[in-house]
Amino acid sequence: MRADPRALRFSAAITTAILAIVLVTGSAWPLAAQVVLAAQALVFALGVAGRSPYVVLFKALVKSAPRETEDARPPRFAQGVGLGFAVVGLVGYLAGITPLALVATAAALLAAFLNAAFGFCLGCETYLLIRRLLPAAKLEVPQ
Repeated sequence: MRADPRALRFSAAITTAILAIVLVTGSAWPLAAQVVLAAQALVFALGVAGRSPYVVLFKALVKSAPRETEDARPPRFAQGVGLGFAVVGLVGYLAGITPLALVATAAALLAAFLNAAFGFCLGCETYLLIRRLLPAAKLEVPQ
């Protein structure tokens, strides 16, 4: 399966904005932050399944074909990493451990920002590093 890198950066930009909203509202309105973070966690889960609503939105807005595509496995792995951070953030909020929630959300925000602004996907690079170090590792996402 192949992915349009423009759609991935578009998705990262939306994710950056969403996670920034979570951080801004997290201390003053924790319930609002929880709802927004839960929604983003759902988006991450859909991304792992290859059905990101942000990519669907991108495809509706941009009709031109990509000049190049890339392997979809690293970005899908990255979505799983984002999902992990979002879940840790939600657990932090629900358990009343606001610093945990804020740190987990900030880590996901940093990764999303790096992808949106510079095209550097931390989760993708982690996937590739693991594949190089453990070539037999089963990191394949079910189709």
